[in-house]
Amino acid sequence: MSVTLTLLYFASLRERAGVPSESLSTEAADLAGLYEEIQARHGIAWPREHLRVAVNGEFARWQEPLRAGSEVAFIPPVSGG
Repeated sequence: MSVTLTLLYFASLRERAGVPSESLSTEAADLAGLYEEIQARHGIAWPREHLRVAVNGEFARWQEPLRAGSEVAFIPPVSGG
């Protein structure tokens, strides 16, 4: 069953995707599957293990199932100065 989500991209992921956010319908079962789909769609090379994922403003685990209408954010490591 397909679910529609809002995806948010930050830092280098935003640059690679070319957009700060997008709406997406997916058949992925969990956040890990969704990220694999996004990697293929936008050519993102970051391994999942190096990222954080948040759902509706709270950090989540990659194995969590997707829920229609959720806002999912992929957050790469950030270097600061």
